[in-house]
Amino acid sequence: MTLDGKIAASSGHAAWISSKLSRNRVFELRGRSDAIIVGGNTVRRDNPRLTARHGGGHMPIRIVLSQSLDLPEEANLWDLSDVSTVVVTQRGARRGFQRYLASKGVEVVEFDILNPRDVMEYFHDRGYLSILWECGGTLAASAISSGVIHKVFAFVAPKIIGGKNAPSPVGELGMVEMSQALDLIDVCFEQIGPDMLISGFLQPIPDLTPTIPSEDETFAIDPTVAPFETSIIFFYKTWDLYGAFSNFSPHPIQMPDEDGNYVTWFSVEHYYQANKFIGVSNPLAQDCIDKIKSAKSPEEAARMGRLTQRRQPHLVRSDWESVKIDVMYRALKCKFSIYPHLNSMLLSTAGSVLVEASPHDLFWGGGRDGEGLNYLGRLLMKLRSEFLGESSAASENTCIAL
Repeated sequence: MTLDGKIAASSGHAAWISSKLSRNRVFELRGRSDAIIVGGNTVRRDNPRLTARHGGGHMPIRIVLSQSLDLPEEANLWDLSDVSTVVVTQRGARRGFQRYLASKGVEVVEFDILNPRDVMEYFHDRGYLSILWECGGTLAASAISSGVIHKVFAFVAPKIIGGKNAPSPVGELGMVEMSQALDLIDVCFEQIGPDMLISGFLQPIPDLTPTIPSEDETFAIDPTVAPFETSIIFFYKTWDLYGAFSNFSPHPIQMPDEDGNYVTWFSVEHYYQANKFIGVSNPLAQDCIDKIKSAKSPEEAARMGRLTQRRQPHLVRSDWESVKIDVMYRALKCKFSIYPHLNSMLLSTAGSVLVEASPHDLFWGGGRDGEGLNYLGRLLMKLRSEFLGESSAASENTCIAL
């Protein structure tokens, strides 16, 4: 955008606001994403290709959100020679045009009510975990209001275009006072050629009110939690205050393999996803394990494991449902044993209920409305209780020795 906060002139012309170096950085961001989302206005106005031609070999899928499906018949996004395109729209919109898109190989997905949160949940379930929104102000405002944007990248060019009606990067959010403005955290500034890149995280606001376990159940998990005085600690994204509790935190662990040899895994998530296929006498299962182990990020490892489990269930070990909790607990115990600062962080939460504030995962997380089982939080509380017990026993032994 320009220095005065415009993403186009009043006429709508928007070509080359930022420098070539900034555009190359955008290509890199695309190359690290699973998917890119744009709105119908962007397709009509800019006719983008949304390629990652300078970002490496990975090509993210392209997603178009259009409620009315008022899209041109000829568009670069309908060319599927390099990567696929998915159009998401309101149910019943322009049936004839839907058939036209289908004839060109473009997938069309209908929603009863089109909103960013439901769209993100849908693609999350399909295994797309890192999604880059490259949209105009109206859709950007809707996505931010829905709470689906976690990190912001703002490229500011040293240009002034002016114009009372020139569009800005974020549309109406319903805020009337500056005190309502959304603050970014962990803000970074980087000069890219003549431009300035400002990036930071929007603080996630959990939209769930988890059901606190009963007094007996809580005490059984962790005796340090006092009834009637329970506080709740949420964790979800790795940049949260307690983000290190997430399986996606970049803390490598060493775990023994089937032969007793210790293997290093980049994160708990890498180890957990790979264990779905361990012991299966099929070369494809071992190939999947190797790919997960070498995944560049926990998000990529999770996507690989989930997609393979969904598409090739015969590769999943037969006892997975009965052992997955134990697999997770062993990995967590290793992680919080070998990193002293993580151990101290976990022990510092004694007396509080830990809840993974994932609105999507109803097994490991708390769910959107507290309907989730929150097994990750429960295992962390169990581990915390175990560590506290060991610490207490060590103190008693020390006193006896003296």
